[in-house]
Amino acid sequence: MTLLSKSDQEAVAAAINEVERETDAELVTVLTAQSDNYSYIPLLWAGILALLMPGMVNYFGSWFSADLLLLVQWGTFILLSLLFRLPGIHTRLIPRQVRHWRASNLARRQFLEQQLHHTEGGTGMLIFVSEAERYVEILVDQGIADVLDNKVWENIVAAFTAQVRQGQTRQGFLDCIAACGKLLKEQVPATHERNELPNHLVILS
Repeated sequence: MTLLSKSDQEAVAAAINEVERETDAELVTVLTAQSDNYSYIPLLWAGILALLMPGMVNYFGSWFSADLLLLVQWGTFILLSLLFRLPGIHTRLIPRQVRHWRASNLARRQFLEQQLHHTEGGTGMLIFVSEAERYVEILVDQGIADVLDNKVWENIVAAFTAQVRQGQTRQGFLDCIAACGKLLKEQVPATHERNELPNHLVILS
């Protein structure tokens, strides 16, 4: 999975600059390829299937000795642990709820780490994207939440999520920033010039 190129990142930064000239909101964009490596998931599935294997083998072939059943169980665990690490299989083993829960947790950590809760007037806004999870979230501080209901971001997030699924992350960021900017200019207009937080796209390694 390829994250945005340097020119793409510059386009996102320019879009943020344009919006922030007309609003007091402080926008920060964060992009990550994946919110977690989920290394425990393949081992969990391999362990469950390995535990079931002796019973299944013994049911269809009761002539297996206890020692042979144990070897079959170990072999199954090792084989499946390796097989389930393949990217195409690995992703399918992770429940959607788990993927979104991990991405949501990371988004909230980034809100704090990027100091969005310390802006003047509480006007920090985070646009967070986790590509592997196809997850997009917009988080805002109290100064914006007081004048814009969280429901106003739902359609913007849904549109951006669809673009991430289609591999159009760059355009998704630009469209999302523009849509957010339109609302922010109306409800959180610029009262003075300031730039408390960096405008470049934050890419998590």
